[in-house]
Amino acid sequence: MDFLRVFLTAPASIIALFLMTKLIGNKQMSNLTMFDYINGITIGSIAAEMATSEFSDFWGCLLALVIYGCIVILLSFLSQKSILLRRFFTGKAIVLYDKGKLHKKNFSTAKIDVDEFLTMCRTQGFFNLDEVETIILEQNGQVSILPKDANRPLTPDDMKIRVHQTRPEVVVLTEGKILDKNLKYTGNNEEWLLKQLKQQNKNQEDVFIAVCDGDNNLKIYDDSGVNPTNDIFE
Repeated sequence: MDFLRVFLTAPASIIALFLMTKLIGNKQMSNLTMFDYINGITIGSIAAEMATSEFSDFWGCLLALVIYGCIVILLSFLSQKSILLRRFFTGKAIVLYDKGKLHKKNFSTAKIDVDEFLTMCRTQGFFNLDEVETIILEQNGQVSILPKDANRPLTPDDMKIRVHQTRPEVVVLTEGKILDKNLKYTGNNEEWLLKQLKQQNKNQEDVFIAVCDGDNNLKIYDDSGVNPTNDIFE
């Protein structure tokens, strides 16, 4: 094998694969539908062929990758516009259990047996079907479970308690570097940040991560300076 050729074609295939994945979208990294799974396998296979092919074949593989990517993007666009196409390519949700009744025909449609069904329920913390109102198999193969009202977690609304809505924490300082856009998003500026650091007796260069919470409080997380090697979960 010509190692120089592989050294040149492998990075090129990775770059092409990365660009194509960015165009198609990041669903490949989340829950996959059957259509997404097939796309991932095919595009990955073409990219692998590109990395080990001759230079004369490399351009053919690249063209095939581009064409396939364009087809996937087109089908994804059409699926967004058409409910029928969306159901054909990504499937639809299937009700497996509702109001104390199992739907045997839907089990056949979903290609799962009762043992798999009960395992899915147990992995979500439901060991007794009497606690469940509805169970749906989603397009990505996961089950969504609606518990009965008597078995769902208690919420503040149930107790007529008014709670304060929290907001995501925003990273404004990392490894001594101020993230200006994030800081501006919180409604603060560098002067505010430096003042907060001074109040907490911290130097900007020594801070590993600092975040601003929804109440406009600055939280600082320092580097411990040690590298634990023991597995505390063993």
